[in-house]
Amino acid sequence: MIINADFSIENECACNLIAGVDEAGRGPLCGPVVAAAVIFPNREVEIPVVIRDSKKMSPHQRAVAYDWIINNTIWATGACSPAEIDELNILWASMCAMERAVGKLRQKPDMCLIDGNRVPKNLTGHAVVRGDAKSLSIAAASIVAKETRDKIMHELADQFPEYAWDKNAGYPTAEHLTAIEKYGITEHHRKTFGPVRKVLKTGEES
Repeated sequence: MIINADFSIENECACNLIAGVDEAGRGPLCGPVVAAAVIFPNREVEIPVVIRDSKKMSPHQRAVAYDWIINNTIWATGACSPAEIDELNILWASMCAMERAVGKLRQKPDMCLIDGNRVPKNLTGHAVVRGDAKSLSIAAASIVAKETRDKIMHELADQFPEYAWDKNAGYPTAEHLTAIEKYGITEHHRKTFGPVRKVLKTGEES
């Protein structure tokens, strides 16, 4: 397997501690948006696992990589709840979650590399479009963010099995949309998102 992500971007920066930052969960209809920040304190370290864009990894690969990352890097996660997403909108909630993740790191980074085209206003760094395919720090953050959010959705699925969040992670799959129509919404749904808003509007009109 060819892995394109490396430390080239990090090594071009005249900084020691560089945090890669990414989020997971912008598209789902429920659950939090989760961000992660990851610092490789030693970029000369031999990495025995696959680290790449989490969306291009199998569940097993992500799980193995997650275990290695949390034991060999400086990392932290931050989240914004569905209520905060409804209040701020998903873009600004994602920015807020990233700021929270960086703020929880046990060592303050000299700078941040942010996946996407925007740097949160309270962070110092650079935005890297498709950063999870270019920077190992960002790719590692994408893995930690996704694994953390998936675990949250699995736990919520135990409480609300009818929505199958352990399988769809809250995304608008046909199964999830059918469950929303049949069972209504929960406190974990994002009320400003179209399919959820539609159900709420239908309930108000009936």
